[in-house]
Amino acid sequence: MSTELNAASNFIRNIIDEDNRSGKWGQRVETRFPPEPNGYLHIGHAKAICVNFGMARDYDGVCHLRFDDTNPEKEETEYVDSIIDMVKWLGFSYQTPQKEHLYFASDYFEQLYQAAEILIQRGKAYVDSQSAEDMRANRGTLVEPGKDSPFRTRTVEENLDLFRRMRAGEFADGTHVLRAKIDMASPNINLRDPAIYRIRHAHHHRTGDAWCVYPMYTYAHPLEDAIENITHSLCTLEFEDQRPFYDWVLGELADAGMFTRPTPQQIEFARLQLTYAITSKRKLRQLVDEKYVDGWDDPRMPTLVGLRRRGFTPESLQLFCDRIGVAKSASWIDMSILEQALRDDLDPKAPRATAVLDPLKLIIDNYPEGQQEDCLAPVHPHFPERGMRTFPISRELWIEREDFQAEPVKGFFRLFPGNKVRLRYGYVVECTSFDTDADGNVTAVHCNYFEDSRSGTPGADNYKVKGNIHWVSAPHALAAEVRIYDRLFLDPNPDAGDKNFLDAINPNAKRVTQAYVEPGMLNFAPEDRVQFERHGYFVADRHDSLPGKPVFNRIVSLKDSWAVKPAKGGGK
Repeated sequence: MSTELNAASNFIRNIIDEDNRSGKWGQRVETRFPPEPNGYLHIGHAKAICVNFGMARDYDGVCHLRFDDTNPEKEETEYVDSIIDMVKWLGFSYQTPQKEHLYFASDYFEQLYQAAEILIQRGKAYVDSQSAEDMRANRGTLVEPGKDSPFRTRTVEENLDLFRRMRAGEFADGTHVLRAKIDMASPNINLRDPAIYRIRHAHHHRTGDAWCVYPMYTYAHPLEDAIENITHSLCTLEFEDQRPFYDWVLGELADAGMFTRPTPQQIEFARLQLTYAITSKRKLRQLVDEKYVDGWDDPRMPTLVGLRRRGFTPESLQLFCDRIGVAKSASWIDMSILEQALRDDLDPKAPRATAVLDPLKLIIDNYPEGQQEDCLAPVHPHFPERGMRTFPISRELWIEREDFQAEPVKGFFRLFPGNKVRLRYGYVVECTSFDTDADGNVTAVHCNYFEDSRSGTPGADNYKVKGNIHWVSAPHALAAEVRIYDRLFLDPNPDAGDKNFLDAINPNAKRVTQAYVEPGMLNFAPEDRVQFERHGYFVADRHDSLPGKPVFNRIVSLKDSWAVKPAKGGGK
């Protein structure tokens, strides 16, 4: 893994370094990654994972994986399993020699409930029986203070009785909520008596029907941190306005003796905003439900399961997160930075191979029928120690259709009648003619080869040609399905303002072709990666690729072709 960020300073490291100097936590660093198990993780979560787990790792600490399963109506075990799998796939661990730090908010439901009773007993929480509409109307605005609820003056005894009856299931959903009693005139709307418990008669994926009152996330979050002895609670910027409430809750409960000081410190950093992508769970679900993509793990999706299937490596995502760093202010990161991190990671790793994606038959008329020879090429041009690969040449080959022009344009140096080119790692050939069908489409190209021109043999350098083309032997080539993936959106900000993000879908984000690859790819295993010379980096699909019947996904092209923004378009 890259250590670019590990050696660099940022404001979170500065805080941790100062805490270590002062002895605030006794040199202890414990962070947490607290996803809600109501969907699949996306590229934005990759940054949060790298920041939380990375900081703990770099300070010899531990990062907890905690599921904030406080909303039973939207949570499923399927998402829990996927999140655990993705954290491990990214290369991080919540395991220490002493303990596995895997937690669920539902583990603490009784403690969270008892903390709420403590707040009631201290006169810091009350049961409100207003309708949701009245609560909203009385909350105030950014320029007007809120109004006290008519139920704000209930006695401690009344509030305890009602809250316990809420737990016992005596009331319907929405009848009452428990609110913190802070300040309805606060300039921070989040401190205007926020709700901390609501009634939900819903089956929970872990606790079943044991509970019918559930804590709000903003209340549960600081308590979970304190229960787990978290030191630095690293959040994205949208939680910045919630920090005063975070501190208020922990301060009140520390005063009551439930927690000791210092209590966990919430620190906010900028979330990942990536061009040509969306990370809204609602919009991602819409893409899936309305069949714009082929599922949550569609390689066009910014979900981690999609990126994995596309062929991204864990190291490339860590490298990307290292490069963009950790900042206090929000900014947009161009997709090209992610793609370049991917290329930089794949280039030294991926073996090379030849694939013809748009096949056109090339016939070497003077090559003996039935004859074949082995050609040699490096497994990796920059690492000769990885050896050579062999593949046959024969009388009939497949070449790329774009490598032939019957009437060449200016500057075209590949095959056309009368021109010579080198077959990469093979012979020099001269184009003599071509065949067409009834519609005038070219169906085959004919050429002659020069027997003394074979690459790597004496005299081969006597042939000076400008064109060098890829090929595979037609009788020996392995037929393969190849999926050419590209960015899902044509607009760098597809859901900005009042745009309909569906209008920006790239109709060419997925193209499927029946290609031919060199025979050495026969036993390529799912998730093995390769650079098809000239075409880009590809991966054997982790689900659809089978022994002897490979399916390849393009991970990324060799070079960035998005320097100029394409015209807007759409399509389903």
